[in-house]
Amino acid sequence: MPYTFHHAMCNEAFESGAFAETCRAIRAAGYTGIEIAPFTLAETPAEIAPERRRELRAIMQSEGLAFAGLHWLMVSPKGLHVTAPDAALRARSWEHIRRLIDLCGDLGPAGVMVFGSPKQRATTGGLTRAEATRHFTDGLASVATHACARGVTVLVEALPANQCDVVQTLTEAVTIVREIANPAVRTMFDVHNAIDETEPHAALVERYFEYIRHVHVQELDGRHCGAGDYDFKPLLAVLRQRNYPGWVSLEAFDFSPGAERLANGSLRHLESEIARLAQ
Repeated sequence: MPYTFHHAMCNEAFESGAFAETCRAIRAAGYTGIEIAPFTLAETPAEIAPERRRELRAIMQSEGLAFAGLHWLMVSPKGLHVTAPDAALRARSWEHIRRLIDLCGDLGPAGVMVFGSPKQRATTGGLTRAEATRHFTDGLASVATHACARGVTVLVEALPANQCDVVQTLTEAVTIVREIANPAVRTMFDVHNAIDETEPHAALVERYFEYIRHVHVQELDGRHCGAGDYDFKPLLAVLRQRNYPGWVSLEAFDFSPGAERLANGSLRHLESEIARLAQ
C-alpha cells in the first residue's frame, strides 16, 4: 500500500477566529489534523472546563479533523519558568505542564505536546546552561509517567541559539530523551528551528528517526511553505522511506498573507514536492 503523508496545521494563524470556523478552514484547505496553541483557547488553558473540552473535541470531529496535539505550551498564564533557580516556581511550572497533559489527553487520543517555549526554559537567575538543562531534564522526567498514563507524548524541541540556550540541537534533545528512557518523552523536528544544525536536515532525521514523533514545516525564515526556497524533498523522502506515522504540521510564523492563503499555499507546495519525489 503506498505511503500517505498526514498533514496538520497549527491553529494560531487564524488568531481570534471562532474555533469551529478555524477547523472548517483548515479542513477545506486539505489538512486532516489540527495542532492547537493552548493560549488561543483560554488565558489559563489548564483550567478549561470539562464540558468545553468535550465541545472542542466534538467540533474537531464534526469538521473532519483529527487532534494532532499542543504547542506553545507556556505562553499563558504569564510568569512561569521550568528551569529557574526558584524551586517553588519550577514546581508551579511543571504542574502547569502536568495539567496540560490532561488537556491534551482530553482533546483527543495519542496527542503530542511540543515543548518549545524558549523564554520559559532558557537560563535565568545566574544558572549555567548545564544547571538549567538539568532542571529541564528532571522536570520532563517528573511528568513522564503521567503523560504515559494519559497516552500523551511530550516532545523536546531543539531551538536555535537566537531563541534559547537550553537544548539547541537535535542531538542534545535526543540525549535527554535517552536519559529519561520513557516512551512518553520523545523529540520532534522543526525546519525553521534547525537553522543552526551543521548537518543536512534529512540526514539528522534519518539518524534520529526512532525518537522523532512530530515534524513542523515552514521556510527557514518562518514563512509558510513555498514562500521561500527551502528544498523539502530530502526531508519528505526520508519520512516516506521510513513510513513515518506522525504528522507533518504547518507552523508558519508570518501570518501577514492571511491564514487561508498560507494554509492553501503551503499544502499545495508540499503536495507538489511530494509529487516530484522519485517513485
